[in-house]
Amino acid sequence: MAWQTGSMVLFRLKGEVSSENVIAIRPLLAQFTGGQVTPTPEGLHVEGAMEGIDARDVNRRLLSALRRVEKRTRLRAEWTAGGTTYRFFDYVPKSQRPA
Repeated sequence: MAWQTGSMVLFRLKGEVSSENVIAIRPLLAQFTGGQVTPTPEGLHVEGAMEGIDARDVNRRLLSALRRVEKRTRLRAEWTAGGTTYRFFDYVPKSQRPA
């Protein structure tokens, strides 16, 4: 078991999820983020929150859980905390800017 140090931070999520099996990942997405999940023509739009040590941590945990259900799942996410927004495409960080 890996032990992580550092304080937990609440990250607000705005994101788009596309998948081969949207029906299967929708309940998991709502459970993990505790937020709203709405259907879109491309997949799902999600707004919620998760706690973690950094934006990469919460993004990785969410996408890994979704991909356990359906491997062909893509996540475009914006995580905001502490006045900074972190953008990701799947596991890859794309940018960081003031919120």
